[in-house]
Order: sequence, then C-alpha cells, then structure tokens
Amino acid sequence: MPKIHPLADVLSVNIGADTSIWQFCVILSEAVIGRNCNINCNVFIENDVTIGDHVTIKSGVQIWDGITIEDHVFIGPNATFTNDLVPRSKQYPESFGKTVVKMGASIGANATIIAGNTIGAYALVGAGSVVTKDVPPYTVYYGNPAKHSGYVTKQGVLLSLELKDENGQQYEFLNEQLILK
Repeated sequence: MPKIHPLADVLSVNIGADTSIWQFCVILSEAVIGRNCNINCNVFIENDVTIGDHVTIKSGVQIWDGITIEDHVFIGPNATFTNDLVPRSKQYPESFGKTVVKMGASIGANATIIAGNTIGAYALVGAGSVVTKDVPPYTVYYGNPAKHSGYVTKQGVLLSLELKDENGQQYEFLNEQLILK
C-alpha cells in the first residue's frame, strides 16, 4: 500500500505499493505512479502522467500532462517541466508536448525541461540548466541553454568529454553502456 500523508490531496488510485506521498501534494485522478517512489511535499502531478518505479521527486515540482518518467529517475527540487510551447491564457493546444525522462536519469534542482524533449537513460542534467533539445543517454548537460559537457556512468561516475574520470582512467561505450577500458 502507498503511504499518503493526510494533508495530501490524492485523487488517483493508480499508485504502487510502498510509494510515499508527502504533505501538500496534489495528484489528479488519472495519474499513474509506480511502486517505491518518494513524492516529496508540494508536488503537483496532472492526469496524463506516468511515473515508473523507484522514482524520487523532490519538493516544488509540477509534472504536467504529457510527461512520462521511467524507473529509477531522480528529479531535484523545483525542477520545472513545460508542456505547451506557445502558452496563452485560456487557450489550450490540441495536444500537449510529450516529454520522456528515461530510466536512471537525474535532473538537478531548478532545471527547466522544455516540452517535447527526451532525457536519455542515466543522463544527468545539471542544476539550473535549461534543456531545449534531447539529452542523449549517459551524457551530462548543463547551462542555459544546456550543452553537452561530459558523460556519466550508470553508477554516477562523472567523465570528461574524452571519457576519462577524475583519475584519468579511460572509459568506453560497450553494449550501450559506459565501462572502464
């Protein structure tokens, strides 16, 4: 069973076992949230949203219609997602932009993810970055606009653009993963 704080407004019944939802969260009725997630306080999750298993969403995040978050994703505090590229008050698009955050990716605090982009598996988006295009798997992107600034392994080892760690050890891509050479 999920653990839902009594001060949360949770309308969805599609919430996995052992998921914690903290105070002042609002989760609309059609949202789907996996198991063993941690949804911190002050998070808003709209209807057309799917969240996988073992996801952490820190405080102050809004997950709008059209966003899919896969398993083992970390979303830092106050990260911002958009879903409408030309927003106007009381005017709604025929469909909202689709954004996907792939397995194991991490998004830093206060990053902004523009609608219609994909954050690749195990990628890392730095705090405060503005993502305006797809972020490939195992890459580190940061800045405004976010630019490719390095690589990151599945285990979280940061690598340079030359695929070297801080000790100068060389990594390589093998079977779609970064491994020590």
